[in-house]
Amino acid sequence: MDKQTAQKSVKIATGAVVCVESEIRGDVTIGPRTVVHPKARIIAEAGPIVIGEGNLIEEQALIINGFPENISPDSEFEPKTMTIGINNVFEVGCTSHALKIGDNNVIESKAEVGRNVILTSGCIIGAFCRVNTCEVIPENTVLYGSGCMRRVQTERPQPQTLQLDFLMKILPNYHHLKKTVKPGHNPS
Repeated sequence: MDKQTAQKSVKIATGAVVCVESEIRGDVTIGPRTVVHPKARIIAEAGPIVIGEGNLIEEQALIINGFPENISPDSEFEPKTMTIGINNVFEVGCTSHALKIGDNNVIESKAEVGRNVILTSGCIIGAFCRVNTCEVIPENTVLYGSGCMRRVQTERPQPQTLQLDFLMKILPNYHHLKKTVKPGHNPS
């Protein structure tokens, strides 16, 4: 797939702020009020990625819908859509392969979430924690510390509304932005 074809399959909703220096490949839909920092990478190889409203994707974060380890890209494979809900934060240098992420989650710096993990809502994956099991992480679960211990918090993390507002105002002053493309609209 050449660069122009890859760019055409990227749909950016009105109100989203996506820096040109970010790398977005494949069939990716980015919802309104989502901020994608420079050097963030969103890669849809094994199926589309749909990102909801109000998400924050920071520098060097990697969101990838890749092929499972035992399947090669040229074999017969049913594409699976990666779905990311609303008000999630992907902090600097984190990696997410999870096909289903709910709302109000935080994946902290250098944390890694595997392909077979379903992140419900209100979860925090602490810095440097890796979760690569085949499981559904219950709502409001916090993974933390060097042993990736778990606990349940009483409230879910607050949406980063003020930070999103600030970034939506400041980033366009210092970075070029990718053009918004409405889903179903083909620029000629």
